[in-house]
Order: sequence, then C-alpha cells, then structure tokens
Amino acid sequence: MPRPVVLSADEFAAVDGVDDWRYVLGSIGAVFRLSTFTEGATFVAAIAAAADAADHHPDVALRYPGTVHVTMCTHDRGGVTILDVELARTISSLAADAGARVTPADQAVEIAIDTMDADRIRPFWAAVLGYVETPGGTLVDPARLGPPVWFQQMDEPRTERQHFHLDVSVPHDAAEARIAAALAAGGRLVSDAFARSWWVLADADGNEACVCTWQDRD
Repeated sequence: MPRPVVLSADEFAAVDGVDDWRYVLGSIGAVFRLSTFTEGATFVAAIAAAADAADHHPDVALRYPGTVHVTMCTHDRGGVTILDVELARTISSLAADAGARVTPADQAVEIAIDTMDADRIRPFWAAVLGYVETPGGTLVDPARLGPPVWFQQMDEPRTERQHFHLDVSVPHDAAEARIAAALAAGGRLVSDAFARSWWVLADADGNEACVCTWQDRD
C-alpha cells in the first residue's frame, strides 16, 4: 500500500466533513464536552475502538468534568493525511451519537529560544527538561505532555530584546479574538509584519509571545 500523502493546511481546510476540526501546528484537533467524567471516559473508549479498527491512533486527553481533547497526525509522515481525515469524520460521528458539544482545537504552545549557536545550548535544555532531540533539532517531551522547545537562529546577538518567547498556535478563525483579548488585558502589539502567519505581542514588562496560525505560510 502506498504511503499516504501529507495534506497542506490549505488542502485540509478544503476537505468536507471535518467542520469540528482545526489544523494547528501540523496536526488537527477538536475538543468534545460531555456532561460527566464517566460519559467522557465512555467516549474515549469509543474513540479507542475506532482507532484500533482503523489502525490509526490519535492522542487523547480526558479532563474533568468530561472534556475530551483529541489531536492527531500521521506520525510516520510528519503531518496530516487522509488517514487523519477519515478518523476525524468517524470521531465526529461518535461524538454526535454521544451528544457531545464540540469546539475546535484551542491551541498548541511552543517555547522558542533565540540563539547564535543552538548546538551549544541544546544539550543543556534537553538535560534540564528531560526532553529528547528530534531529527530537525527541536526538543520534545518523550511523554508528549510538555510543549516542544525550538531554537531560532540569530545572525547577531540579540541585546535589545529577550531571548525567550512563547509561540501560541491557534485555529485560524480564533486568532483575532485571542489577540484582542491579549491587548485588552494590558498587552501591546509589537509587530504584525508577518500576519496572518504570526503577530508579535508583549506584556507590560516587554515579555513576548507570538500568536500564530497556518495561514499565509510559505
């Protein structure tokens, strides 16, 4: 059987039957809200059975009182494929049968470190966090719980701004509301030069975070 083709974010957005899902940071996700923890656990079991039947498995987290977060990509392809689309449709059907309230994926957070020499500092961060390095040089939590850490190559030392920032990737249709909320909470817009890919925001002390989407990416 040929390996499935990775879909771009634009291609996924054009697919039918996945309105419950959003493309965020190379994966698709949705949040399903049940009335009780037991109902949530029953829904998780139904997802597990469907995943086993499809031989394709998402990441699933159950939170009190009955909220189920589902995220998936085709790991051996490094992106979203038709396998994810098909399972997403199945899970949405199961959610409808269970009477779940659905909201799209909310966000994915990354820690970015600006550096002149990532190879010099990467081992420290891997050790102190207990993370492992991917082939691309990003550090990830082997338990897949903590946010990944990536290293932004700088051409010259940064002295006027901090070396850390958070990248908060949100669904494309949630970015404006997230930015507005941050500004209303005392933040400021540092730059929108790369919108709609990302906006750079800062708090009153100058600590920065980027609100990111898949849109307008090269």
